[in-house]
Amino acid sequence: MTIHIDRRRLIAGAAASLVGVTLGGRAAMASSWWDALGSAEALTRTAQRGLLAGAKLAPEFPESSLSPTFRANGSTDPREAAYKKLVQGHFADWRLEVGGLVDTPLRLSLNDLRALPSRTQITRHDCVEGWSCIGKWSGVPLGEVLKRAGLKSSAKFIVFYCADAFEQTLDGSGQYYESVDLVDAFHPQTLLAYDMNNAALTVPHGAPLRLRVERQLGYKMAKYLMKIEAVTGFEKIGGGNGGFWEDRGYQWYGGI
Repeated sequence: MTIHIDRRRLIAGAAASLVGVTLGGRAAMASSWWDALGSAEALTRTAQRGLLAGAKLAPEFPESSLSPTFRANGSTDPREAAYKKLVQGHFADWRLEVGGLVDTPLRLSLNDLRALPSRTQITRHDCVEGWSCIGKWSGVPLGEVLKRAGLKSSAKFIVFYCADAFEQTLDGSGQYYESVDLVDAFHPQTLLAYDMNNAALTVPHGAPLRLRVERQLGYKMAKYLMKIEAVTGFEKIGGGNGGFWEDRGYQWYGGI
């Protein structure tokens, strides 16, 4: 008899077991609920990285598995004037800035990105809300761009800044941003995607460029990318937790 084990379910089960043991043992000692949650997140990351060591890939699917409709979630029509102007110009003036702790800062147009080595993959998008869709993505592996910029030795994380303000706030804290560490940044399935299902990204799905981090949950897949920054940490960026939703209580590592 052959037993088939879904790798993502195995990861989830292993992480849940580790989290349960840790939270049970730490309940009396944790200085706060957030301390325990932070330890649980670290164990989740360790469990997944252990089971998916190196450059192992998230599952990929045949074209016959594509979802009839790929759900657009989060921001679907940014109201910012600068972004609307880019849309009206068909993104001809859009540039992706790559900076921070790099040797060679970059400003890349869509044509520049399309001229770089590309990858196409059909993967499942898993949302924290409980739904999933399968889509086909084409784009530049993030690692290709980072290699061209040249990371300094002090760089530990990559932060993605987006055009959309998910919440309209006076202090700018509603602006969407995300981050990953260098393990995920250089994973072969981590894409700066410009096409979905054989066509250029539409506005609801993050045009002109969005992030795909296929081993993490959907809130990590930042849309409407404008800038990438290599940093040592994100304590002074946004609310200091590494992303828009992380500043509102989500775990920074959304591994699946």
